Amino acid sequence: MITRKTTRPFEILLVEDNQGDVRLVQESFHETGLLHNLNVAINGVQAMSFLRREGRKYAQAPRPDLILMDLNMRDKDGRQTLSEIKADRHLRSIPVVILTGSPHERDIFNAYDSQANSYIVKPIDVEEYMDAIKAIEAYWFYTVKNFLR
Repeated sequence: MITRKTTRPFEILLVEDNQGDVRLVQESFHETGLLHNLNVAINGVQAMSFLRREGRKYAQAPRPDLILMDLNMRDKDGRQTLSEIKADRHLRSIPVVILTGSPHERDIFNAYDSQANSYIVKPIDVEEYMDAIKAIEAYWFYTVKNFLR
């Protein structure tokens, strides 16, 4: 486990409608010992309300240090949400990692064209999935330097 002294937990927004994937992400971050708060939105509508602190429910929502987002969700999918985040001058600096089941080149190209910071295809194997989450943590919270911290 990589350790780093921090004064506050890392804030992560997971935009994911599959409860099984939510549990895997939760377990993976828990195993690493990363001091974090994981907030979950089940679609892009909820994610944008969270990010913009809309309504009573999200009035005190923290600004995420990282957004993990699936592409395929109901109501507002990850493609639309990514474009909206990166078009907003107050939100565009938040790193967005696409974590999706789609291996399609068109989705990968479009995500990067819309300013995604990373694109990861969800592994099928549970251990590999958890390893992918641990790699995300190691890279985004310990390797990359950003101004959010």
